[in-house]
Amino acid sequence: MDTITHGIAGALIGKAVFQGEDMFALRPVNRGRIITWSLMLGAIFPDSDVFRDFFSSDKLLIITWHRSLTHSLVLLPLWAVILAAITQAFACWRKWEVPSFAMLTAIYAVGLLSHILLDLVTSFGTMIWSPLQWSRPAWDLIFIVDFTLTALFLVPQLLAWVYSHPEKVKSRALGMWLVFLPAPLLIARIGEIVGAPISGRVILGATLIFTALFLLPALQGWGIKIKHDNWNRAGFIASLVYVALALFAHHLAFARIQKFAEVDHLQVQSIGALALPPSLWHWDGLVRTPRGVYELRMDVSEKSASETELLAHEHHYYPDAYPNSYIDAARLLPEVQKVMWFSRFPVTRFHKEGDVAVVEISDIRFLQTRRDRPAGFTYRVRFDINGNVLSKGWVAR
Repeated sequence: MDTITHGIAGALIGKAVFQGEDMFALRPVNRGRIITWSLMLGAIFPDSDVFRDFFSSDKLLIITWHRSLTHSLVLLPLWAVILAAITQAFACWRKWEVPSFAMLTAIYAVGLLSHILLDLVTSFGTMIWSPLQWSRPAWDLIFIVDFTLTALFLVPQLLAWVYSHPEKVKSRALGMWLVFLPAPLLIARIGEIVGAPISGRVILGATLIFTALFLLPALQGWGIKIKHDNWNRAGFIASLVYVALALFAHHLAFARIQKFAEVDHLQVQSIGALALPPSLWHWDGLVRTPRGVYELRMDVSEKSASETELLAHEHHYYPDAYPNSYIDAARLLPEVQKVMWFSRFPVTRFHKEGDVAVVEISDIRFLQTRRDRPAGFTYRVRFDINGNVLSKGWVAR
């Protein structure tokens, strides 16, 4: 999950569960604001591991370091205590009203846990047991960037802000509506760029939802009657319902890709159903076999296909290159071994560029914008005619 969404989720939890107040209220800093700020900071803290990139030339940190120690359930209590101590010391220095140390520790623990769980539901993998075990569990329920879930976290907080001052409701509601009006079109454009187009019907539906949420309560006056906390609680509950629906949709998609592998008599080494934007009903079924990866893109809102229809359904096969000395040499490199450890659905490709031999390892679970382009995580090794490494590193998309 992206860091911005983590922060928004943390702030929502603070307001919905711990009676936190708006972070940017005009009144002086008080206990409620510190609660919200602490939950937000706790929710984004795990991604602070990316700062190591600034002090290292290791290009593999994204797979070997990111989502490890700061995302660990084992180390979560330690991070919570440290963050609580820093917050309490800073608040005492500024003479701000602050929750007890135990309460602050619990608040930070919830923020950290929200980040870990929101990363765990994606397909990237999170080393939640580090440093005891360096594995990357992934639940594959939500796409790494899910605009629907982000909106469920953010919009209720904005609605609570809009209706917190009755005298400013109409101007605030109109302003928020104008801000969100182009959002569906922008998101659709992003989806088109990454190869996940969004239909005009979905764009229209999202526009109407934003219009109804921001304008109808203001025009009819009932938005003011809803308490500030209830807007945030509604957003928290809606996000939980969305994740529950994603879990149900994932169950359907996983059953379908399992059935595909079974009826096609595939030798399954690994199998998964991964969310595709705009998520929920669109899924990418992947099956790793000894000679390559099968991909079946699915819409689980459609009726489940029979065995014959499932086999006839359009799918794609990514074959591994036939083994040769260059591929064998590439697999012995420490960097490639790390890439293979990270990859759940790796495909090895080989081609020649004159006298230069090129070996590429791609992880097919990451969205491909075009079939003729490498996947998002593709590692390339180039050899000269004598088998010496000329270059190695990630392929720019």
